[in-house]
Amino acid sequence: MEAKDLVVTPIFIFLILTAAFLLRPLVTDSINRKYFIPALVIKIIGAIAVGLIYQFYYEGGDTFTYFSYGSKYIYEAFMDSPVTGIKLIFASSEYQPDTFQYASKIYTYGDSASYFVVRVAGVFDLLTFNTYSATAVLFATASFSGVWALFLVFYREFPRLHFYLAIACLFIPSVVFWGSGLLKDTLTLGALGWATYSVYQIFIAKRKWALFTFILLINAYVVYVVKIYILICFIPAAFLWVFTRYIAKMQNLMLKILIAPVFLTMAGISGYYAIKEVAEENRRYNLETISKTAEATARWIHYVSVREGGSAYTLGDFDYSTAGIIRKFPQAIWVTLYRPYLWEAHNVVMLLSAFESLAMLALTLMAIFKTGFLRFFRFAINKPILLFCFAFAISFAFAVGISTYNFGSLVRYKIPMMPFFISALFIMPYLAKSDRKVETLALVE
Repeated sequence: MEAKDLVVTPIFIFLILTAAFLLRPLVTDSINRKYFIPALVIKIIGAIAVGLIYQFYYEGGDTFTYFSYGSKYIYEAFMDSPVTGIKLIFASSEYQPDTFQYASKIYTYGDSASYFVVRVAGVFDLLTFNTYSATAVLFATASFSGVWALFLVFYREFPRLHFYLAIACLFIPSVVFWGSGLLKDTLTLGALGWATYSVYQIFIAKRKWALFTFILLINAYVVYVVKIYILICFIPAAFLWVFTRYIAKMQNLMLKILIAPVFLTMAGISGYYAIKEVAEENRRYNLETISKTAEATARWIHYVSVREGGSAYTLGDFDYSTAGIIRKFPQAIWVTLYRPYLWEAHNVVMLLSAFESLAMLALTLMAIFKTGFLRFFRFAINKPILLFCFAFAISFAFAVGISTYNFGSLVRYKIPMMPFFISALFIMPYLAKSDRKVETLALVE
């Protein structure tokens, strides 16, 4: 960070908050309005905090790689020649003679996922005069729009749970922190929120399908480029949500029994082929090679973590065959949702994550206790929106748990599934309470 951060960034924060106050009446109601500005402010604070932590605690890291060794050179290219700057924004991973002097200095130029972050930062830099913290604040604002959209999905289904859903979607500490800075996770979190909102508008609310199909495709593309495995987990869960919603609306029980297997089979087949198409262009996540990718990623992260004295974990020895991976399914999910434990934390950042994991375990147990063990699993399967949340959260937790092997990385990687999982845990006791009231009234009558 430089001296200009102290001048440019406050101006951008003022402009963003002014725009937020003007937009608030259009995107809120009298109940959820109170969460809008605080949620945006905390995202802005998170963006600046990420920069400070990386600069003074980690003394470097991804966020500065994207900026100091990335978007900075796109900005310089624009200042020298706007045409060259535009070429860099839309460049492939191959070097070209007219952009080489800039592209050769960008560390992530050959990595399409990381370079996408640099592209976005490069565009924002044109507005912020290449000011790190102001660009990070724009990342946070973009991400906020997505998580607010996600909050609206749950809020419109369960308006009485507005406080708890706001916590789950807008105020989880690790999600706010790691999902606000100039990082990949900020872009994917925001895009995932918009993708979920678009699916809801197209298939559930059935509003403006052309507009929201466009928004869905744009945000699915962002997730595809930056972190394709999120999309691989999201697609089948979204198919389940839509298909089971249609089944649930049927009044005829016999028709439900006859059609449900057909719909679920269609959802499974559609999800499979959607995943296959999504992963086709990326060999690392092709269905035939994804287990090898998981193995290579896990072993490399574990090796680096041990070598540098990081927070490594292991799931024990096992082969990365299909059977071997399935055997580790419960362990991988557990490590993502409920670890690190307090005694596994070796620094302040990990200690905060450990407290959050403990809170997640307590919330899970409380949801099961208040709902009832059998009723909990019945709701998880029978309620379409809960099936969607758990299908996405569990598959995602498994994917990152089995391939990360480092708590420091896991804290960041798992944030996309946390709003879904925690929202579902808050919704469960509410549904159980409503269900018991119906049962009581039936007995009285």
